[in-house]
Amino acid sequence: MSKMSTKGDKIEKIIARLQQRISEGQFYEAQQQTRVVAARYTKASNWSAAIDILYNVAQSLLKAGQGGSGGDLCVLLVDTYKQGELKPDSASKGKLLTCLRLFDSNEPTRKKFIGEIIAWSSKYGEYPAGDPELHHVAGSLYAEEHEPYDAERHLILGTKDSAEVLARLEYEWFKEDDAHTAALYAARGVLPYLLTGNVRAANTCYRLFTSALSQDRQGQLGIQDVSSNSADLRVYPSIPLLNFLGLLLLAIQRSSPDLYKQLYSKYGNLLAETEAWHESLEMIAEMYFGIQKPRQSNPLMDMMSGLLGGGGGGGSGGGARRPAVKAPSSMPAAEGLD
Repeated sequence: MSKMSTKGDKIEKIIARLQQRISEGQFYEAQQQTRVVAARYTKASNWSAAIDILYNVAQSLLKAGQGGSGGDLCVLLVDTYKQGELKPDSASKGKLLTCLRLFDSNEPTRKKFIGEIIAWSSKYGEYPAGDPELHHVAGSLYAEEHEPYDAERHLILGTKDSAEVLARLEYEWFKEDDAHTAALYAARGVLPYLLTGNVRAANTCYRLFTSALSQDRQGQLGIQDVSSNSADLRVYPSIPLLNFLGLLLLAIQRSSPDLYKQLYSKYGNLLAETEAWHESLEMIAEMYFGIQKPRQSNPLMDMMSGLLGGGGGGGSGGGARRPAVKAPSSMPAAEGLD
C-alpha cells in the first residue's frame, strides 16, 4: 500500500470516528475534537487533511441540525483556506457552497460564514468585490427567503444569471405595494447594475421586470407600444419614472450625452422628488456620458483654500429610510460586462 493511500485512510478513519460521535449525539465533543485535530494538521501545513476533516464534520453537524457547531467549523474551514492561501476554483468553492446550502435560514453563524467566504475570494481570487458565483448563490438563498436587502447586495455582484433572480425578487416585492411605485422597485436592480458597469444585467433586469408588469397589469396601466426607425419602446403613461429608466438605458446604449440631458430635463421635477436616486444618477452621468457634477461653490471656502494652499471639502449627508440605490464600496470586475 502506498504512503499516500495510508495517509488518506488515516484521515478517513479520523473523520469516521468524529462522525460517530455526532451520530451518538455528542455534538460538542465532536466539534471540539475536530478543532484540535484540524489544528494539528494546520500546524504541519497539511492543508488538504485539515480541510477534509473540517469539511466532512461540518457537514455532518449541519445535517444533524447543529447550526452553531457546524457553522463554527465552516468558519474555521475558510480560515484554513486563507492560511493555506487556496485560490477560488471549482473544488474549493464547491465545498463552501455545499456547506452553505446546509445551513438553516435562521442560523446566526450563516451570515458570518457568507461574509468570510466572500472576503476569502476577494483576497485570493480575481474579483476584488468577491467571486460572482459565491455572490450568486448567497443572493439566491436570500431571495428564496424573501430577504431583499441581503439578496440585492449579493446579486448585484453575481453572475449573468443573477439579474433574472433580482428582477423576480424586486417584482414580487413590488406586488405588495401600489402600482405607481413600480419604478422605485425596478430601479433597485437597474441603477446598481449600471454603477458596477454591468449594462447587460441592467437591461435584463428592466426587461424582465417590465414584462412581468405588462402581463399582470396590461388593462390597468394603459401600456402603449411606441415604435420609431431607431427604437421600440413600451410606454407606461401612469408610471413616468419607469419610462425614464427605459430611456436612460437607451441613452447609455447610444452613448449620447445630449439625449441624457434632454431626458433629465424632461423628468427633472419628478427626479427632484426621488432623492434616493440623486447620487446614483450623478455617478451614472459621469460614468457613461462624461457629465461631471457641478461643484457647489462656497466663496469663503474657496478663498481660504486658495490662501492656505489646500482643498476645501464638505458635503451634506442624509439617507432615505430605505437603503438608497448606491454603488458598492468597491467597484468589481463584474462578470459579463458590456
